[in-house]
Amino acid sequence: MNFSFFNPTKVFFGIDCISNYDNHFLDIGKKALIVTGKSSAKKTGAYNDIISVLKKYNIDHVLFDDVSENPNFEIIERAKDFGIKNNVDFIIGIGGGSPMDAAKALAVLIANPDFDVEDLYNNNFDKALKIVEITTTSGTGSEVTQYSVLTDMDNNKRGFGNFKTFPYISFVDPKYTLELNFDLTLTTAVDAMSHSIEGLISNTSTDLTDLFAKKSLELIKNTLPIILSSESNLNDLSLRNDLSLASMYAGMVISQTGTVLPHVLGYGLTSNYGIRHGVATALFQLPVIRKINSENPQKLDTLYDVFYSFEDFNNFINDLNLDRYCTKLKSEDIDSFTKNALNSKHIKKTPATFTYDDIFSFYSEVCK
Repeated sequence: MNFSFFNPTKVFFGIDCISNYDNHFLDIGKKALIVTGKSSAKKTGAYNDIISVLKKYNIDHVLFDDVSENPNFEIIERAKDFGIKNNVDFIIGIGGGSPMDAAKALAVLIANPDFDVEDLYNNNFDKALKIVEITTTSGTGSEVTQYSVLTDMDNNKRGFGNFKTFPYISFVDPKYTLELNFDLTLTTAVDAMSHSIEGLISNTSTDLTDLFAKKSLELIKNTLPIILSSESNLNDLSLRNDLSLASMYAGMVISQTGTVLPHVLGYGLTSNYGIRHGVATALFQLPVIRKINSENPQKLDTLYDVFYSFEDFNNFINDLNLDRYCTKLKSEDIDSFTKNALNSKHIKKTPATFTYDDIFSFYSEVCK
């Protein structure tokens, strides 16, 4: 058995963790660029909590709150110019995956002002500002990964990341996820589920990542159907705690393994049809697992420790009714998405043989 494990992010988990561990801001920097979207940071209370800490330690800040879902290069360039103009020396990302991923990009770009966004994809940088991440969803796991996914000017989702884009500190407070409605709870949770499943099946998985993945999937299997069953359960802090843990564990998984085929299959649905990333990825778990089950079933042993059998897993996925978010795809788009998947690095890490016809049929299956 040979493997390595490197994750330098210091994580604080639990209710009021920002105020309970605020002393960690003493030596992080003098002026923060807070990166977030229009509403979630303030609506959840996370923004006010972090401002209180910054004021306590006389740390200046500026706010960039124009990060959209699936942020594109233009938004990142604007935020970079804003950060450089204001002489910031560290970054705070607040929100779901989009603001947290944007924070990582900006940490590199502001530290390397001669870079443009395209330069990030060389992964050839060894300098970045310190990054603080505060998650308000339970899905992306970006608070514990080095990865940042942005949308380029051709509407393609592309990821980068190296050891310098791991967050310096992350705060995971389940109370911030109480504001999530049914749809966001579901679509973010299945993103975490996908991360754990893909980590398990990846050719780069290890016994250690399997431990995190198995625990994440157990929490999701036991929690998600309950939290979605009633309006009152959406406000259950204990259930929110479990989903936040599951998401963080799943992030730890992909920080080591990366993602595999279902992720790249989902990118086109998000970029071209507006289907949320978590759903777009989760839709392809069944067909990919079915193919692995027929060719390389031993790779699914840990998955079946949680779901017992392919039929059990199939029933769990079908009960989520993810096809409610689907739309019929154009045949020319299916062709383009299929060719893109066949040329991706993701497929090389997926333990089965996938042909053009296989992948074309996956799209036809999930988006009828």
